[in-house]
Order: sequence, then structure tokens, then C-alpha cells
Amino acid sequence: MIVLAIDTCGPSGSVALGRVEPGSVTVLAQTELAGKTYSAQLVPAICSMLDAEGIDFATLDAIVAVSGPGSFTGIRVGLSAAKGLAEALQIPIVAVSRLAVLAWKGRTPSAALDAGRGEFYFREDTREFLLSGKDVPSGLTGLSVCEPAAHWAFREAVLVQRPTATDALTVAAPRLLAGDFADTASLDGNYVRRSDAEIFAKLPGKP
Repeated sequence: MIVLAIDTCGPSGSVALGRVEPGSVTVLAQTELAGKTYSAQLVPAICSMLDAEGIDFATLDAIVAVSGPGSFTGIRVGLSAAKGLAEALQIPIVAVSRLAVLAWKGRTPSAALDAGRGEFYFREDTREFLLSGKDVPSGLTGLSVCEPAAHWAFREAVLVQRPTATDALTVAAPRLLAGDFADTASLDGNYVRRSDAEIFAKLPGKP
């Protein structure tokens, strides 16, 4: 199974190409993406990567999309591209949480990402929620982080390199092989926190 993986949720992103078989994941290529360039660079980067590997779009069997949490714009760009390709090629998508990938990378049950505004995206086992910095529990263990702000808040956490599309591909492999795919039409971002537009639209006095 030839699989394309897309991660545009963080301040920098990546796309990866791999072969997923029972018992193994072979990474064929990975391309880094600079932050704030996703809308312009994502599709060209995918095309260049496939071309360099001599693989046609029609050869792809599935797509792995990191669905958040993270940058609202980045999530939307990545999911839009993944859904567009999936629909055009008639192939399935597996959506994975960036927090789940981070926890896997650190080999811990929990993970935290800087959400800005003194808040953190937090994963505890399979539950994901927004945690205020003032509510950070003390003595927390079994937690992975990948950012200085999160490491400062969670002093006992395991600090790892940021998760990539290659990591997402490995995390998604069991679901790919099991045929546990997302409903492409209804697939949405794993935002955890509402956007400013949603918050301000519901303020008192707003029409």
C-alpha cells in the first residue's frame, strides 16, 4: 500500500510518502514545509516528491492526514488538500491526532502542545482537551512535549522532536491495514479550541 501523509498543523510541516505492509512501514521520502507557506507550497511539494520517486498520483492507495490540534489555517489547508486528492483519486483517508502522534513519539500515554494564550492542548490516554497554564498539575509524569513553552510548563515531561508526517504514517499504519478509514465527506479538523471567529460571533450583543 503506497500512502501519502500530510501534516500542516504546526509552525512547520511536512509531507511523506511510504509503503505500508503488514509488519512494516517503509518511508520512501519526506519533504519539509516552512510555516505560513502551506497554501502555496503544499500541493507543489507533494507533486515534486512523487515525481522524484517516480510515483504517479494514481499509484496512491490512501492518505494519512494529521487533523490537529494546532494552527487553524494549517489544519484547514492540509485537510482540504487531503480531501480533494482523496475524492479525485477515489482513495480513503485516515485522520490522526497530532497529540496522539506526539504521545507515540515520546512513548508516553499523554502529550501536550502549546496552544498560545497561556493554554495547552492536552491528551490524556484518548481524551483531548484545552488546559489553562494555571491548571497544570504538579508532578505529572508519562507526558511528551516538543516545544520550549510546553516543556517549561511541564517540567517532568519528555522533550522530543516535533512530530512529522513520517511519524503520522507509522501511527496510522494499523488503521490503514485494518481499513479503519474516515468518512471523507464529514471529516473535519480536530481543533479542540473554537476559533476566534466562532467565539466573537457568540458574544452578547452580536447579531
